[in-house]
Amino acid sequence: MEQFYFTEYLKMTKPFIRIHNVETNEIVDREMNDDEFSQWEVEQEAQRIKKQAEIEAQIKRATALAKLEVLGLDEDDLKALGLQI
Repeated sequence: MEQFYFTEYLKMTKPFIRIHNVETNEIVDREMNDDEFSQWEVEQEAQRIKKQAEIEAQIKRATALAKLEVLGLDEDDLKALGLQI
């Protein structure tokens, strides 16, 4: 019986959901259904896009600071001028 469960487990391709009934302390692990999996994919893509935007903003900031340094300026100089980077 356990081997059958293990082989079925290997065939599953979607992430699992854990449901914990706190009243009975019953725990059920199951594969996501199609709707849950679609929503999960949407959320994963949104997280990826957000992370990529954060990385691009950090790169732009670092590039701007490097250009200022070439000009002999730093963040304090910009703040003194009332500018913010």
